[in-house]
Amino acid sequence: MNELGIPVLIVLAALLLVVMFLGAMGVRRIQLRRTLGTFDASISTAPGKWMMVVARYGAGELEFLKLFSVSPIAVHKFSRSSIELNGWRKPAEEEKHLVQPGSVIVMVTYEGREILIAMDYGTYNGLSAWLEAGPVAGVGTWRQD
Repeated sequence: MNELGIPVLIVLAALLLVVMFLGAMGVRRIQLRRTLGTFDASISTAPGKWMMVVARYGAGELEFLKLFSVSPIAVHKFSRSSIELNGWRKPAEEEKHLVQPGSVIVMVTYEGREILIAMDYGTYNGLSAWLEAGPVAGVGTWRQD
């Protein structure tokens, strides 16, 4: 091999790895979106910091998986019985460029922490219904209000 061949092979191998990673991310996103109870959202657990996620309802928890990742592990898991829905609002001017267009900011309290979740209004209705449709108080592990 000439001296130009090795650097070209290294660059091609790096490009192949990037393409494979992007392909794996695409396949993961397609698989997640095909699952019932998933939706695109953004989550803020610290003031001013937003992360794009794919959220999914489970039987007893709400999971948030990073959008730009190949990991199947949720970065946040919230137990259904500990989530308190505090309403929604339109994004503030400084938040508009951090969340998806057309989103509403849903205010949630989880174990005493304030959490903001950006999602479209129809998804907010689904989240609200999912929380309200939980088991009756006194049965299983549902909240005791």
